[in-house]
Amino acid sequence: MNRRLILLRHAKSSWKDERQTDHERPLNRRGRESAPAVGARLLELGWRPDAVWSSDATRTVETWERMAEALGAGHVPIRFTRDLYLAGLAEIRTLARGWDDDLETVLVLGHNPGWENAASELSGRSTEMTTANAALLSGHGATWSEALGTTWTLVDLVRPRDLMDGGA
Repeated sequence: MNRRLILLRHAKSSWKDERQTDHERPLNRRGRESAPAVGARLLELGWRPDAVWSSDATRTVETWERMAEALGAGHVPIRFTRDLYLAGLAEIRTLARGWDDDLETVLVLGHNPGWENAASELSGRSTEMTTANAALLSGHGATWSEALGTTWTLVDLVRPRDLMDGGA
């Protein structure tokens, strides 16, 4: 079965309040603007997810909230989990064991360096993922677990700076 995986790094976050933990950091203005732009581009490309798994950090939750409407994914099932906070490919593979194998497109929302490393390892191509970048990957496998053990094709990399006037 054809599988599509969207690895989305959270949008730009704020370091303004030094009392907040890393997990609590919200999006800054730039992040609030870029998330819907990336969502709209994914919709244009036909990469609307069937399900979403996300880190439960404030900045990832806010990224999804800001992009879901633009992506036309307001009713797509989403699961926020601490398991994806500062995670990588190993954690994605572990979660994928529980994914319904009827899902064709899954979006996983998280952080670097894990997402950059996951995109690079899956595709065999060095992939830089700055904030709000979405790596669009295509693979094959009867199950998600099987597919995530194979080499994927990096179809595209959506970057806010390519979508917004004056950069993001």
